[in-house]
Formats: sequence, C-alpha cells, structure tokens
Amino acid sequence: MAKNAKIDIAGQTDDQLSENLGNLKREQFNLRFQAATNQLEKPSRVREVRKDIARIKTAQAARAASAAK
Repeated sequence: MAKNAKIDIAGQTDDQLSENLGNLKREQFNLRFQAATNQLEKPSRVREVRKDIARIKTAQAARAASAAK
C-alpha cells in the first residue's frame, strides 16, 4: 500500500483487509520508533495510520456481524 493513499475499504476482500491491517500495524510500529528517536518526518502520519487501522477493524467487525446473522 502506498503511503498517504486513502484506502478503499468497501471494495476489498477480507484477505486484502487483513493484509492491509498487517501493513499498517508494521508502519505504526516503525513510526513509534521514529518518534522515540526524533527522526519522524511527518508527525501527522501517526494519526492517519491509527485512524486507518480503526477503519479496517470497524469494517471487519461489521462484516463479521452481518455474516453471523
């Protein structure tokens, strides 16, 4: 996934969402280290990644709830 790109959650499969979630969590981990060592180039990216993770988790929960019905 390219950085700073909006993710199209509705148009992705469950596997793609899981893959994107893993990528975002890795990026969040790296951003935390960059912030701790004062090497963070774009501080706003931390917030964007955190919100994207929340969006994906929300979509996964909604899909799981609709599949359970």
